[in-house]
Amino acid sequence: MSPIHPTVWASALAFQIINATCIGGWLAGYGPTTSFDWAGRAVLIEVGMMIWAAGFLGNVYHDDELREVRRAAARKQERKATEQEEKGGNKAVDKVYEVPQNGLFRFILYPHYLCEWIEWGGFWLIGGMGCVPARSFLINEIATMTPRAVSGWRWYSKRFSKEQIGNRKAIIPGLL
Repeated sequence: MSPIHPTVWASALAFQIINATCIGGWLAGYGPTTSFDWAGRAVLIEVGMMIWAAGFLGNVYHDDELREVRRAAARKQERKATEQEEKGGNKAVDKVYEVPQNGLFRFILYPHYLCEWIEWGGFWLIGGMGCVPARSFLINEIATMTPRAVSGWRWYSKRFSKEQIGNRKAIIPGLL
């Protein structure tokens, strides 16, 4: 894993605390609080939980796939560095980049982003369509992750051949 600057870490922590406070405060103050409010919501909550779980599992799977690609590349780099050192050469080796091939990576380059959206879409359904913090979080994720995924798609397209990228899209299979 790459090193992270303390400011980034502190910002992420602050965001998580603020986000949790907003969602918890909204659910406690404006969400369903009486049995009348909960009536008829069981199916929506169950569907939302299934959507959330599918997104969560997809997110974990694809994040692990990325980590495995990085681990494999690191092992390959270490082998090359050892071989060069044994030959009496310089130990420095260029960083290795690879295109992930498993799961939704066959269709898009950023499936972990898509799965994150699915996860938060399920959470929004659980909280109710009027759950402003969950809806805002989902909209903000889409607004910030989409340009990053498109930029990353361009980077992959420049770095790798058309055969390696194929017809993969950035974040939404077949569309974007």
